[in-house]
Amino acid sequence: MHLAAEAGSVEDLELEDVLKVGYGDVKCVESGGPEPGVGCAGRGVITAINFLEEEGAYEDDLDFVFYDVLGDVVCGGFAMPIR
Repeated sequence: MHLAAEAGSVEDLELEDVLKVGYGDVKCVESGGPEPGVGCAGRGVITAINFLEEEGAYEDDLDFVFYDVLGDVVCGGFAMPIR
């Protein structure tokens, strides 16, 4: 998300700007999120996945796609467990 902010918008980014290839041809992208207490982390996840789809990140012959996303964040902050 910080790269999109620096570039002006997500539309100003290319796949090569965010996708890094590592050991064993593992491809990695980290989307980040909004500042704590501001915005919605879910919106960042949706934006990142849409960007990857539109830029053709899933068109290669991938064996596996793994998402590691925050599961305890809701819009505006961290969720509190109900007791």
